[in-house]
Amino acid sequence: MADGFTRVPVSEQEPLVRAKNFDEVCLGYTEEEAVAEAKRCLNCKKPMCVEGCPVRINIPAFIHAVAERDFAGAYEILSKSSALPAVCGRVCPQETQCESKCVRGIKGDAVAIGKLERFVADRARTDGIMPHRDNEPNGHKVAIIGSGPAGLTCAGDLARMGYDVTIFEALHEAGGVLTYGIPEFRLPKEKVVAPEIENVKSLGVKIETNVVVGKSVKIDDLMEKEGFEAVFIASGAGLPMFMKIPGENAKGVFSANEYLTRCNLMKAFRDDSATPIFKAAKVAVVGGGNVAMDAARMALRLGAEVTVVYRRSEAELPARAEEVHHAKEEGIKFELLTNPVEILVNDEHFVRALKCVRMELGEPDASGRRRPVPVEGSEFEIETDAVIMALGTSPNPLIASTTEGLETNKRRCIDADEVGQTSKKGVFAGGDAVTGAATVILAMGAGKTAARAIDEYIKSRD
Repeated sequence: MADGFTRVPVSEQEPLVRAKNFDEVCLGYTEEEAVAEAKRCLNCKKPMCVEGCPVRINIPAFIHAVAERDFAGAYEILSKSSALPAVCGRVCPQETQCESKCVRGIKGDAVAIGKLERFVADRARTDGIMPHRDNEPNGHKVAIIGSGPAGLTCAGDLARMGYDVTIFEALHEAGGVLTYGIPEFRLPKEKVVAPEIENVKSLGVKIETNVVVGKSVKIDDLMEKEGFEAVFIASGAGLPMFMKIPGENAKGVFSANEYLTRCNLMKAFRDDSATPIFKAAKVAVVGGGNVAMDAARMALRLGAEVTVVYRRSEAELPARAEEVHHAKEEGIKFELLTNPVEILVNDEHFVRALKCVRMELGEPDASGRRRPVPVEGSEFEIETDAVIMALGTSPNPLIASTTEGLETNKRRCIDADEVGQTSKKGVFAGGDAVTGAATVILAMGAGKTAARAIDEYIKSRD
């Protein structure tokens, strides 16, 4: 199976088959494949892979357990650090984090840490193994706002410490971006997300849906009237950004946030859905991140011919290499070094084309990437029926605007220090609400950090 230098390949659906269904693309390791891949791990005395993991999983230990076929033991190690291992094994960018530090990767392929994490979590689910609480209830109450990766992680860690934790979720289903943002073919909802949420609830965490903090209830009320001693804001960043170009108010223009939420949470891809979505023949997706890839691949599965429009070159694409690779395999076109300047409409104000200009890379900007500049006289049109803007998101200002003493910065993100403490005593924040749109695993890392800080804060009050 494995020669030590080459990782065990993982099976996937054929591109032309998966492009027409919503089933998971990656099929995962079999038991024998997982054991063979785990045996490639050198079990380093100083494991740099752990340093590359935002939630500090004991990676060599869980992989060693897999090599020994102790899958229950591997899951116990994983679940001590991660509340969402089946999720992370699928969507975490391991290639730039833990796997990038793997010693095996110096002279060959890094150990497939993410695929092994997925295998262990999936095996635990099929074997009925769940995480367990470490401590008895301590009588202290903590409120979490938002049931996305940061909120679920913080809640799980606090529950393990003995806290009485309640999550308040604005939507009718828990999971945050895991439920409404990431497509089914990357992250199955019933098979993966729902069981991970149930695992967190099994620790004693309560989840109340349809509660919009700032409207249904305010943070001050939670602390002063409901008896919560600390609050963790993990409300994410769901406010979409647009380019502010002519034609953005046309029929057939979506934010990626709306498009994916309709398709994932509202099941708009189904013909019998009560919340349908415009199924265009040709779709242009503006942006180059993971969300852009998700929106493009979703539109493809809804029957569209899809073009991704990105103003920099392929080397600067911020999306995971695996997602770009999958998108290209499935037949999605890429117009790189291209920037939209106008959305053209027909007489009924429906989108008919995207007017663009060619770009070239100039001097580096503040991010360190070379700044794209327009090429004079290079305007052209991309014929399309719909445009999806995947340009990033910012936090909704509702919570900050309804909470006295809670400060935000110029990006409308909540101000918080390195452990998540905000300007308001007893109120912590983390994840996209603080950083702006980022990855699932970074949000989870913020949730873990905040859980420790909340524990210290409440103990200091005692």
